Amino acid sequence: MMRLLLILLLALLSSSPRAEGYALRDDVQAFVQDMHDRHGFDADVLNSLFRRTQPVAAAIRAIMPPADPRVRSWHAYRGRFVEPKRIAAGRRFMHTYAAELAAAETRFGVPVEIIAAIIGVETIYGKQMGRFGTFAALTTLAFDYPPRAELFRHELEELLLLAREESRDPLAYTGSYAGALGLPQFLPSSRRRYAIDFNHDGRIDLATSPADAIGSVANFLAEHGWEKDAPIAVAVTVSGDGVPAMIEAGIVPTRTPQEMQAANVSLEKIAVRAAAQEDGATVAELAERPAALIDLVTPDAATEYRLGYRNFYVITRYNRSSFYAAAVMDLAGALSTSK
Repeated sequence: MMRLLLILLLALLSSSPRAEGYALRDDVQAFVQDMHDRHGFDADVLNSLFRRTQPVAAAIRAIMPPADPRVRSWHAYRGRFVEPKRIAAGRRFMHTYAAELAAAETRFGVPVEIIAAIIGVETIYGKQMGRFGTFAALTTLAFDYPPRAELFRHELEELLLLAREESRDPLAYTGSYAGALGLPQFLPSSRRRYAIDFNHDGRIDLATSPADAIGSVANFLAEHGWEKDAPIAVAVTVSGDGVPAMIEAGIVPTRTPQEMQAANVSLEKIAVRAAAQEDGATVAELAERPAALIDLVTPDAATEYRLGYRNFYVITRYNRSSFYAAAVMDLAGALSTSK
C-alpha cells in the first residue's frame, strides 16, 4: 500500500509543477518557524528559498525500494563495485595520494585500502558525485517522501546550518539524489560533524580536495569506533536450526563463535582472510571475538555468510547495509594486493 501511495505521489510531482514551490505548505511553514525559533533563521529568507524550489521527482524515483525485495542480489551488488575499472581507478588514487592516505592511517588507525575503497564505492574517486541541487533534493525527500521524512528534514536543517557556517547560498550545493556531498558522499550532518581540513589550507573541501576527503573518511570511521589492527569479517559456512534467529539478531557483534554454536549454529568452516591475519588477528583471537552472523543473499544461488566483527559494523555506520560493508571490504582486499 505504501509503495502504491508513493507511486501516485511520484506521478503527481512529475505532472503538477507548483508556481509557489513549497512555501505555501503548512508543513513547510512549520519547518520555517522551527528554524527561526531554534536557530534564528530569517523566515522571509527561508520562504524565498522554498518559493524557488520545485519538487525533484527523480529523487523519489531513485530512493524508492524495489517492488520485490527478493530481487536484491549480493552477486550483482558486488559486481558493480568490485570490478576492473574501479580497481584500476583505486590503484591510481592510492598511488597519487599515497602520502595523504598513509598520514590518515597513522593518525586514525584506518587502513589505507579501506579509506580508498569507501571513496571508490561512493563516487569512483570523484567521477560520480551527483548533480542534484542538494536543497531541492532534500526538500523533496523531507516533505514528499513519508517513509524517511524525519531523516531528511533533519538533513535539510543541517544543510541550512552548514551553508550559514560557510557563508554560502544553500542553493549552491550539489550532490546525490539523497543530499550526499563530495568525494566521500557525506550527508550534511556528517559533513558538519566529521569532515576535517586534512590538508591544513584553512577550509574543508570535500568536492575538490582528495586530502580532505581522505582525512574525513578516516575520521568518520575512527569516531564510530574503528579498531586499529583488528579484523573486519571472515567467511564461514554455516548450518543448524539456529541460523535464522542468529541472522534476525542483526549486525551488532555480540556473540562469539562458541556462543553461536551453543545456539545451534554450526560454523563448519572458518576461512580466515589473509588480510585479517596481516592485521594481527590469529585464528584463536578470532574465535574469541564477538561477531554477528551476516548473510549475503543472491536469488537462485547459495547464500554467502561472514562473521562480521566490530569494524564490519563500523563500516555499516557509513551506509547501513551489509552488502555495502562487504563490498567495501572486498574492494579494499583487491586494492591491498596492489600495494
